[in-house]
Formats: sequence, structure tokens, C-alpha cells
Amino acid sequence: MRVLFVFSGNFKAFPVSPFTHAQAESLRARGIEVDYFPIRGKGWKNYLKNVGPLRRHLRAQRYDIVHAHYSLCGWVAVLASLGRVPVVVSLMGDDAQGTFVAPGRIEWKSRIPILMTRLLQPFVRAMISKAPDLARVVWRKGISHIIPNGVRLEQFQLFSGGCREALGLQPDRQYVLFLGNPDDPNKNIALVREAVRLLDRPEVELLAPYPVKHEQVVQLLNSVDVLTLCSFGEGSPNVIKEAMACNCPIVSTPAGDAPWVLGDTPGCYVAGYEPADFAEKLLWALQFAREQGRTRGRERLLELGLDAETVAWRIESVYRQVLGQPPLPAPIPLQRQKAEM
Repeated sequence: MRVLFVFSGNFKAFPVSPFTHAQAESLRARGIEVDYFPIRGKGWKNYLKNVGPLRRHLRAQRYDIVHAHYSLCGWVAVLASLGRVPVVVSLMGDDAQGTFVAPGRIEWKSRIPILMTRLLQPFVRAMISKAPDLARVVWRKGISHIIPNGVRLEQFQLFSGGCREALGLQPDRQYVLFLGNPDDPNKNIALVREAVRLLDRPEVELLAPYPVKHEQVVQLLNSVDVLTLCSFGEGSPNVIKEAMACNCPIVSTPAGDAPWVLGDTPGCYVAGYEPADFAEKLLWALQFAREQGRTRGRERLLELGLDAETVAWRIESVYRQVLGQPPLPAPIPLQRQKAEM
């Protein structure tokens, strides 16, 4: 099977987003050939300029599936393929639920991408949502699939004792990590800043090292005491799953599917948007880190089937359904789960 990934190529730090690249690699491990077609430029006018180049590429190369990441990329893929190649679209976040500026409130202008996502659906063969909240925009339920991003466990390894010396972190301090863009209002860094201030503990330090290289994220998650996510809205936040893979204690707002991923994992807590409540949960997580050390989040990921290999199996299953091919046998872990039910 040969698949073309169509995605935004406007990231300054990397030619392909780490999550798109990780998904491609996990599919390649299953024997699927994956090529890239980056969309250059921002805004509708610049996106439409990519229709011609993509159409020429599709004429020169044979693909079984075009998989567009984000609904605007989906429109480019639909206009370029003209029905000759089936189009699958992954909804990424604000194209399904808008851009959040407060709990339950989105920017007015972000309703336009939501509308375009609704209008796109008759022209695509499948829509993959990262979380149930995103899937609400998909009115064609027969093409709807909920598949969170998986975590490459071989990349997010466990380092016994952490990497504090390599990162220049002090052994006698407790570190609270925030990995979002502090300039993004939706990421809501003000919440954790105020929570740390309310704790009033000199040994507790907030780290907000944005931007940070993706490989350094693994070191940080193995070394800090608590990861925090403060967002008003998310789809399926990857950083939560990455922290779980590194057994890092977590405090998160109820953004996206974070509460489902965390479950009842000891050392991981869901907090509200009030600084006092977030500070209380942060105190619990810091105490857990001091007394218990690390969580068992990695086990939770495997229980949920959020490893990259299982997620790749689910995506390939969508491809095969679109192409009318026989279904795949379930991965061994899933077969065991069903046998135990």
C-alpha cells in the first residue's frame, strides 16, 4: 500500500511535525510506503496555490490513499485528486472545535474552519478524530473514526535516575514542567504560574523551556517532578501521553481526552481552572514525586492501546476499509484483552 501524507509545511523548527513523522514511521514499520507532500504558505489563498503542484504530483505518482492532516489540507487534497484517489482526513484540533480563549469559549473567526470541516465531509472517504470532542463535528458518522496519536515507546524511553545532570538541573529542587507555547492564550501558562506562586515553596521551580527540541523532551520528562497541562481546549494532547510513557507525575486541566488518558493513575491528577484548585493538585503531585517517585503511566498507555504500533494498526484498518480490502487480524495485545473480557 502506498500513502501520501499532505500536511502543513510551515513549521520553522522542523520540515515535518514530530507527530506526523512518528505516525509515518509507525506505518512504514507495518510495510506501508509513506511519502510526504508539504503545503507551503499560510491562509486560504496560499493553500489553494498548492492544488496545482499536488495535482501534478498525483499524476506523476501512483498512490492508494491521500491522507491529509488538517481539514484545510483535506480541501487541497480533494481539489487536487478530483476523486481519482481516496482522501482520508485527520482532524487536528481547531479545525474541529475552534481556537479556545477561555473554558468553553472560542474565537469567533475560528468558527470558519469548523464550517469548512463540515462542508468537506461529502468529498472524503474517512475522517479520523484524535478524540471524541473532535468527532462531534463529523456529521457523516459512517466515515468517522476516533484514533488518538500513539506514542513511540522506543523513543520515549525510561532513564533510571533521570537526566538532571545533563540538563543542568539541581538535585535538591522540585521542578514543574510546562511545555506549551507561553505566548499561546489557549495554553494558559498563567494558571501554573499562579499555582506555583500560591504554593510559595522556594524549592519548587517552574520550567517553561519553549521551544525545545523533541529529543530533549524525553530527558525533561524523565527528570522533572511534575508535568503540567493548563490548556482551555485540546484534542488528544500528545504531551500527556509522552509524560505517561516516561512515568512522569502529571497535573492537567480537563482539556480534550486528558482525563480519559490519565484515568485513576496514582500521581496523575485532573484540576480545574481555578489557581487554588490547580495548586492543590500540584501539591499532591509534588508529594507523590517526593515519596513515590515515578508513576505507572506507561502501563496505562499499553492498557489503552496508545502505543504507536497499535495506533498504526488502527490507521491501516481505516485505509483497508476505504479500499474495500479484508480487515486485519487484531494485534496480539488486543486479542488477549478480548479473551480476558
